[in-house]
Amino acid sequence: MLGDRLRELRHTRGLTLRELAGEAGVSAALLSQIENGNADPSVATLRKLAGVFDSDIAALFSEPNAPMVHISRPGTRSLLSAPQGRITYERLTPGRGDLEVLRANLAPGDVSSAEPWAHPSSECALVLSGTIVVEINEENHELLAGDSVTFDSRLPHRYLNTSREPAALVIAVTPPTP
Repeated sequence: MLGDRLRELRHTRGLTLRELAGEAGVSAALLSQIENGNADPSVATLRKLAGVFDSDIAALFSEPNAPMVHISRPGTRSLLSAPQGRITYERLTPGRGDLEVLRANLAPGDVSSAEPWAHPSSECALVLSGTIVVEINEENHELLAGDSVTFDSRLPHRYLNTSREPAALVIAVTPPTP
């Protein structure tokens, strides 16, 4: 899915793997692996690629022919990895551009971003397990399993696991603006 979309965007721009790699500052081998579904790119890599196409990360996942009914099963979802100490995501929704739902996993000490950031969306998070601290507009909110928070994503925010246990949550963003 991501690999097909990336290949389509690359071909539309008339770029070779090496040319795109050079513009994005990543290796052609990594791009080939992503396009062939053999590697899950980091969020940092996705941001670099989106920058080359003058778009946001959501555009890399858009599916012009997304199904009206989408079944998402563990092991088949797109993964958005991050450097150690950062959040990892599983994408639960297709890329129709109206809603993004992610399952996020945070190991002890993990954060969603080094600094709080904002984007023009509405966001809702439900903690599935563990304890999460949600920093929104310089205010911390501790959420336990079963708790949820909904907020205007234009407020600078991030998710932190300050506990000693792994945590998991589901995050819904509309419209998608990762």
